[in-house]
Amino acid sequence: MQEDPGYDWSDKRRKLYIPVKAKFIIATVFASTWFLFSLWISEPWIESLSKEVGEPLGFLIILFVALIPGFLMSHLLFSILLDRPPALDLDIDYPPVTILMAAYNEADNIGHTFEAVRCLDYPGEIHIVVVDDGSTDDTLRVLGSLDLPGLEVIAAEHGGKAHALNIGLEKVSTSIFLTIDADTVLHPQALKRLIARFVSDPCNTAAVAGSVISGNPGECLITKMQEWDYYAAISSVKRQQSLFQGALVAQGALSAYHTVLVRGERGWPSVVGEDIVLTWAFLKDGWRVGYETTAVGFTITPQTLKGFYRQRKRWARGMIEGLKRHGDIVWERPHLPAFFVAVDFLFPFLDTFYTFAYIPGIILALFGKFYIVGPLTLLVLPLTFLVVGVMSYKEHKVMKLLGIEHKRSHLGLVFFMLFYQLIMSPTCVVGYVQEIFGAKKSW
Repeated sequence: MQEDPGYDWSDKRRKLYIPVKAKFIIATVFASTWFLFSLWISEPWIESLSKEVGEPLGFLIILFVALIPGFLMSHLLFSILLDRPPALDLDIDYPPVTILMAAYNEADNIGHTFEAVRCLDYPGEIHIVVVDDGSTDDTLRVLGSLDLPGLEVIAAEHGGKAHALNIGLEKVSTSIFLTIDADTVLHPQALKRLIARFVSDPCNTAAVAGSVISGNPGECLITKMQEWDYYAAISSVKRQQSLFQGALVAQGALSAYHTVLVRGERGWPSVVGEDIVLTWAFLKDGWRVGYETTAVGFTITPQTLKGFYRQRKRWARGMIEGLKRHGDIVWERPHLPAFFVAVDFLFPFLDTFYTFAYIPGIILALFGKFYIVGPLTLLVLPLTFLVVGVMSYKEHKVMKLLGIEHKRSHLGLVFFMLFYQLIMSPTCVVGYVQEIFGAKKSW
């Protein structure tokens, strides 16, 4: 067996194997202990705030601004510390796969995407299906100029991403297929590593998500902050969820699926967060969704506040769509992934209290009133720094293994830690409200 040197666990570590459920219990006990400690520490702040706004509201503000975030962050920290992925066996018979892509007005990016596809180090057969979703630019012309074996291009009327993917799904003839976005540039080993994980994962695996990181981190301050979001925040949550047998999003930017299972769900639903809803459908039916941190793809992140706002608002709407359709996972199928779905029920409240209580609390702090800012600063930020530190170490090992030169922006880290959530939470609140009240959707 050819084992990945980046995941070469010693016999001693194998003897220290801890079952997944035991790891979950350990992380939950640690997080619960931190919650109780935080509640004790916060009593003076709760008392002071209650004098201003009343006892119930004062407690709720501290609960959603500091206590629950502290619980979640400590659970995340201990989970990634306990995360020990099994060795990745690269010496396997690689099955034929199909790369499926939906493209809409991607003439500027799609050429780079397919240059990376051309350079893939994959021993098996690769088929490629691209559905142009009624682009009004030169996307079709660029696709027509590509001299790539196994490429099939379908010109469709504009109907949205899910519609385009479902058209392409009909053309998939392999048992496993991969979705990538038109602006996703794959690392040469990405497909090989993603399929190796898929094949070696338990037989009840429906999909495996790859690791998506920023492909344009140095363009501006917005992209520098997003670099850290992908590198530390999103990646850490993926690791945590995968450890407990259910990554909540097999993202369309880079994920592999069992063809028959996607067809069994009738493809992607016509919603904003089609990848979220499809993934939750798998989890609801009892399938697991994995994650491979060394299957890396680079995505183009928004370079303007407007673009960032639109993207993250869309993601927030996608989460609400998932909760509407499959939120009953929490009580219908109470397995480990249901814990993370239950957490998603909390996010609208967390973001709302952060937006309408914590942000005004910053202004109050300027006048010496720290009963809103103080709890988060003391009880959440130190844990956040620890998570970022642990993930920096883990992701540095991945980058080194793959030979990726990756210099992270220290300025981006500072702004990520201090200001990122100030932008994110209000954006998400707008997305939640739009989805709850049925605002118009677009791709």
